[in-house]
Amino acid sequence: MGHIDKFREMILYVARETEDDPKCGATKLNKILFYADFLAYRELGSAISDQTYQRLDYGPAPKGILPAIEAMQQQGECAWATRKYHGRQLRKLLPLREPNLGPFTGEEIALIHRIIDQLVELNATQVSELSHQFAGWQAAGPGEDIPFETVFVGQPADLAEEDVSWALEIIKEHESGAYRT
Repeated sequence: MGHIDKFREMILYVARETEDDPKCGATKLNKILFYADFLAYRELGSAISDQTYQRLDYGPAPKGILPAIEAMQQQGECAWATRKYHGRQLRKLLPLREPNLGPFTGEEIALIHRIIDQLVELNATQVSELSHQFAGWQAAGPGEDIPFETVFVGQPADLAEEDVSWALEIIKEHESGAYRT
């Protein structure tokens, strides 16, 4: 199965696992995918999907999510529903078929589930604010890609000045295309 297919299955899996979460709309879906991919990069050595994430106003989002969801909608695999959450409209992605978990390792599924569990109490505003604390989101300009290597950068207060300088150099090299993983 190709990477885009794995990404689509990942979207369906997260949508299925968050079906009962009244706080999980499009924003929270994006953040779950982001944290799952970036933590997989840190903990497992590679992201779960092949997505590139970009800095948006409400936090990181996979660049390919809209085309992937549109294609899945056309194939009858998912649909958007509008729900009310504290008087506001919430767009919730509903899976219309079971996700194919074949392309995933047990570690990847466990990691996705761990992220869902950790974010379950947060609403879209809270999960967006949390993602704004991520060094990669802070370092990227609006619409720019967020390098996966930034997952290794902690909060500046936790790092020695030379560690921060090293991380910023890696980010610059990545942006210039000189750094290859």
